[in-house]
Amino acid sequence: MSVAFAGNSTMSPSREAGPLRVMIVDDSVVIRGLISRWIGAEHDMEVAASLRTGLEAVNQLERINPDVAVLDIEMPELDGISALPQLLAKKRDLVIIMASTLTRRNAEISFKALSLGAADYIPKPESTRETSAADIFHHDLIQKIRHLGARLRRKPAVASPPLAPASPAAPLARAPVVARPAAPAPAAHAPSSGLLSTRPFSTQAPKVLLIGSSTGGPQALMALVTELGPVIDRFPVLITQHMPPTFTTILAEHLARSSRKPAAEAVDGEPVKPGRIYLAPGGKHMRVVRSGAEAAIALDDGPAVNFCKPAVDPLFTSAIDVWHGNILSVILTGMGSDGMRGGKDIVAAGGSVIAQDEASSVVWGMPGAAANAGICAAILPLNQIGAKVNRLFAGDRT
Repeated sequence: MSVAFAGNSTMSPSREAGPLRVMIVDDSVVIRGLISRWIGAEHDMEVAASLRTGLEAVNQLERINPDVAVLDIEMPELDGISALPQLLAKKRDLVIIMASTLTRRNAEISFKALSLGAADYIPKPESTRETSAADIFHHDLIQKIRHLGARLRRKPAVASPPLAPASPAAPLARAPVVARPAAPAPAAHAPSSGLLSTRPFSTQAPKVLLIGSSTGGPQALMALVTELGPVIDRFPVLITQHMPPTFTTILAEHLARSSRKPAAEAVDGEPVKPGRIYLAPGGKHMRVVRSGAEAAIALDDGPAVNFCKPAVDPLFTSAIDVWHGNILSVILTGMGSDGMRGGKDIVAAGGSVIAQDEASSVVWGMPGAAANAGICAAILPLNQIGAKVNRLFAGDRT
């Protein structure tokens, strides 16, 4: 594995071919070495530079000219959240993945980074000696670099509006978005969601809204829930977002501010009622079970599903035993195919699936898998999903 530097002193456009150039910025020599080895083992990426501080990254960005930066939050001289806007000012299409340990402060900073233009975040393990935690970090980081960086190979970058910062008067939410161009779908996927066929919506009235999301999901969720007030008031809304503990706590708070409705991490055994948003807590699968005449939350500490915990499929599949075919599910932006199998089960039971379209997805993995499986009744841009959901719960069946 070699560390490569760009040979010129001016910024050049992101290349259409060749490996993704990754700049690692972290004050820990152990983390820098670990990530460098992982990237060096991949055929489609290379280490463009390994740096100790955000100041070094800002000062050397022109000559390094990376496609992707993995940026630590806590560093001397210039921390990650301060370096982020300076890096994007110099290279607006740079894909920045924030890396942080699992603390509430770092979770809040990671959400702030999304508002400033970061593409995504990744939690670092407390100790690299914990094999399982290091394996998850390894898998997730390489996948994020690959999928988020791959959009540079498809077409010129179109910057998406950043997540609006939170303030007492304005909740953290994303306005109707034109999201970052998506990474290429896996080979089995069609090249465009516009070419895919859909099935009719269920004739059964939905009684619950289920939502699954991953990469790009926090931004998409906060945009979507701002439009769902009429649904939330009358029906329960359950969400699984691929996200670690602490981060889901912060996300629930942001969803409450964005929707102006009660939203919280789900609690094992609590009844599922209209008027609330239930978010799967990080590190637990969220299922629903029948408890007498009511539905109740059942949290599951079992193994990861689709490399994720929480995962979308357990929520989708378990809901069938409670609501049968009276289910509307929405699959938003995200890597992988989580939600597709559970969506198949929902459709087989008589319910319906809506997928976010490719153009508005940060990564068209999860919604693309559902779309290509032929289970979707609609494949829509993010800014059209809320209105469609409202109409379906109001009685529209088309």
